Amino acid sequence: MLTRLDLRGRRDADLTAVLPRAELDVAVAVEQVRPVVEAVRDRGADAVREATQRFDGVTLTDLRVPAVALATALAELDPAVRAALEEAIRRNRTVSTAQLRADEVVQVVDGATVTERWVPVGRVGLYVPGGRVAYPSSVVMNAVPALVAGVGSLAIASPPKQEFGGLPNPYILAACALLGIEEVYAVGGAQAIAMFAYGLPGDPGVAPVDVITGPGNVYVAAAKRLVQGRCGIDSEAGPTEIAILADDTAVPAVVAADLIAQAEHDPLAACLLVTPSVALADAVDVELDKQVPATKHCARVEEAFAGQSAHVLVEDLDHGLAVVDAWAAEHLEVITADAPERARRVRNAGAIFVGGYTPVSLGDYLAGSNHVLPTGGTARFSAGLSAQSFLKRMSLVEYTAEALATVAPHVSALGSAEDLLAHVEAVQVRVRLA
Repeated sequence: MLTRLDLRGRRDADLTAVLPRAELDVAVAVEQVRPVVEAVRDRGADAVREATQRFDGVTLTDLRVPAVALATALAELDPAVRAALEEAIRRNRTVSTAQLRADEVVQVVDGATVTERWVPVGRVGLYVPGGRVAYPSSVVMNAVPALVAGVGSLAIASPPKQEFGGLPNPYILAACALLGIEEVYAVGGAQAIAMFAYGLPGDPGVAPVDVITGPGNVYVAAAKRLVQGRCGIDSEAGPTEIAILADDTAVPAVVAADLIAQAEHDPLAACLLVTPSVALADAVDVELDKQVPATKHCARVEEAFAGQSAHVLVEDLDHGLAVVDAWAAEHLEVITADAPERARRVRNAGAIFVGGYTPVSLGDYLAGSNHVLPTGGTARFSAGLSAQSFLKRMSLVEYTAEALATVAPHVSALGSAEDLLAHVEAVQVRVRLA
């Protein structure tokens, strides 16, 4: 069912060129969404309403979700779903708390200290997609680290849907209510990103945010690119992806199920099985032939498999490790006889799921890790969302008169070399007065 990409005997292949991945031209999308972003910047709420009517087919009066709608969604939430969300919140909070860092005071020399402080940003805008699928789990993944970090003001935006009376999906609203988040907007797409970045004047209006996080489609990614610099962003998230590094110890039915689980997200999902075992690839194909027709989103899965997905045959597991490191997957499963040791050798992945009993779908909901992860190979240089995404590091520098006098000759030498003599004088005046 999946294309075979045989890299045996091709250790020197340009892996970034041969490995499949969905095409995502954010640069083109930037020009498409630029008018929307600029209109929201210039005309505020009217432009948000116009874009919402155009793209979502919903006519908005109030952009903000009423408190009664949040309360109703929580009251009507299936108890089993509520229990699952509460447990997801608990587990994510446990891991997020461990990500916090205490202030550190470093004594450089006698009388000279540099204190490294971690300070939360003041306000964040959290985007929760609501296109093909509603993601209440993304409310948890975005909001809990921000709350743990100590952010004082949180706002959430999610697309309105006609079938829900012009409000976001009730599961999303219920998750917001469960976390005590009261500022929720029925706004999606590029207009939501622009609303957060520039704010909306008026009464009550929307205050601009310091950081925007959350996954979305290519237009959301493009809008984030446009506003970056006005505020911080987490990443330009693209289509989801999974790589599975596996050997003959992997259970074919399990591998097939995990490939299908990722492919059901999006026709642009990329799914790779990287293995030295032809027998495993053959057995997984047999399982896919059985499992794909039985899955609910069969057409979506088939499109993803026919597009940017493959079995990648490698010479051995070391070769396979080089392949998955080059691809830098959002999600990487390691299902090998030496999975714990081999997983620790991986350098590039958003999150690594170790062994046959740790599926990516666990990470999507209840592992305790965060599912907002770098895509499109950006795991080579970036990390997933965490409490630290909402913290700024600041240095507090404190010198005594004696410590300043000791270092003053070095300041004079460097300041003179750079022809910045006022820098030198700013130190010397203090030394003379001491």
